[in-house]
Amino acid sequence: MVEGVEAVSYQVGILGGGPGGYVCALRAAQLGLSVVLIEGERLGGTCLNKGCIPTKALVKSADLWREIQHAEEFGLSIGEKGVDYAKVMARKDQVVNTLVGGIEKLLKSANVRVIKGWGEFKEPGKLEVTTDAGFETIDADNIILATGSVPVRIPIPGAALPGVGTSDELLNETELPKRLVVIGGGVIGLEFASVFQAFGVKVTVVEMLPTLLPTIDEEIPKRLNPLLKRSGMEIFTKTAVKEICQEGDNLIVRVEDAKGIKAIPADRVLLATGRKPNLQGIDTANLGLELERGALKVNAQMQTNLSHVYAIGDAIGGIMLAHVASAEGIIAAEHIAGRSVSMSYKAIPSAIFTHPEIASVGYSEQELKTSGIDYRVSKFPFSANGKALALGESVGMVKILADEKGIVLGASIMGPQASSLIAELGIAVEKGLQSEDIARTIHAHPTLPETIMEAAHGIMGKPLHMV
Repeated sequence: MVEGVEAVSYQVGILGGGPGGYVCALRAAQLGLSVVLIEGERLGGTCLNKGCIPTKALVKSADLWREIQHAEEFGLSIGEKGVDYAKVMARKDQVVNTLVGGIEKLLKSANVRVIKGWGEFKEPGKLEVTTDAGFETIDADNIILATGSVPVRIPIPGAALPGVGTSDELLNETELPKRLVVIGGGVIGLEFASVFQAFGVKVTVVEMLPTLLPTIDEEIPKRLNPLLKRSGMEIFTKTAVKEICQEGDNLIVRVEDAKGIKAIPADRVLLATGRKPNLQGIDTANLGLELERGALKVNAQMQTNLSHVYAIGDAIGGIMLAHVASAEGIIAAEHIAGRSVSMSYKAIPSAIFTHPEIASVGYSEQELKTSGIDYRVSKFPFSANGKALALGESVGMVKILADEKGIVLGASIMGPQASSLIAELGIAVEKGLQSEDIARTIHAHPTLPETIMEAAHGIMGKPLHMV
């Protein structure tokens, strides 16, 4: 529809087609609501196109390359080996394209109207869309803002130089640099650092805070740091970046720590200093939308201060994870449909695809200490697990935190397939299960989940297979 034609009306209008927006659209359609979804780029948002999925495709290639490097330990002889990074990236693109196509089919089958164009929200009940065909106004009884986030570019001299960029730019390159400096020791920075390190790139990580991964259980980064250094990665914590400059063919990253100024040469510099809500196209001031620390403020039903305007995902700040956005999208759709629902953040799992993998859910130990809650700790190492030894991945542990009655409050895992293993503990935290419930559930042998069972035994007693 072009300018001048009467506006089309829907029960739900969604601005943004990422994991929050498109899942919200599917759930709303399931509940019998008429839905329109507006997305300026490709469906799937940052997660599918520039984040979760493409990076996990690279992680798989990196993990496979690590295994090939150690093939002889498994009694296997492999001929000439090499990394064709252009093909690695081509496979990444193939995976992404397959999933984007799948989402398009899902939305079409659910009768969700998808408009590719630049959407704006300027007045209640209306969305304006600029497409290749022209301009259109959409009337919607309820509007859901799912506009995601954008990378933060730190204001340091040289941040705009060629060869300096965010994960968005790095994911489009088809050649490996010889030297990569990663500014930021959080999730994004360490995942990229682990991938590039596996492919033989000289990687240096610079983090301003005293520790890597400052938001998770502090014991995990303490164990991870020496492992990364042993792999050849150079890591500087409590270190500030002063400037990036070009000297001949080299980028030079000047950093400062307690010992003074260091100059780190690089071919590429990754700015991995976090993300911020993307509110572009939303006239928050004119609409009267309340903000909190630069994000849209919502209640437990995902409503903003305007009752028929909802916001989900990275646009509301908080826990910027794809699965959180999807859960919030479901809550918003169900609330619009008249259901009594509310969003719970009690048991949000997080996964970090370093090598080894890391995952956590619920409380960390430092959070329990700060809160004054009495708790118990149990740990079980992968080195005492038969399946982990058979896999050749025996580094790491499962750590369970429970209250004095044995109710599971939180857990952290560092080791093989941690991202999948955390699900069992997520259920335990969400449902308030006791460690005994896990310990007395028979786990198949030999499997990695046995480490969880053993750690659960240790809350009220002692693990069976540990001295």
